[in-house]
Amino acid sequence: MSLVRRATTEDAGEVLRLRQVMIDALPGGDASTAWHTEALPSLRRKLGEADGDFAAFVVDHPERPGALAALVVGTVDYRIGKASSPHGRSGYVFSVATDPDARRRGYARACMDELLAWFRERGAGQVMLTASPEAEPLYAALGFAHKPDPTMMLRL
Repeated sequence: MSLVRRATTEDAGEVLRLRQVMIDALPGGDASTAWHTEALPSLRRKLGEADGDFAAFVVDHPERPGALAALVVGTVDYRIGKASSPHGRSGYVFSVATDPDARRRGYARACMDELLAWFRERGAGQVMLTASPEAEPLYAALGFAHKPDPTMMLRL
């Protein structure tokens, strides 16, 4: 039996906590948690959509009942098709986090394996993510490669 399971609405608070762990580890990350209260209803709604375009996979913390040890979250988006993805479905991984006291146990990799299977089931022709230097070896081992894409962003 797998340690990994699909996150449910009851996991929403813990999903936000682990997302904050990830945010806090990023350069320039915002340590504020005031946004959690406002984000919680939308997250619960998305976690309740079993057949939607959003999925979170988690591992329960082995030493802390009610807490999560690891989390991965992704979405499937539609983009106009191309040779490598003719149906235009593209996966995007946007949150990968492991509780600091549960690291180096393979939880993030196990969750990523489940998320990648979920993307395949939905016909995603490609999966994108942004890798921290610490996580890059994991993603490379899973087959991810750097792309010469000059991505830019505008905050609205």
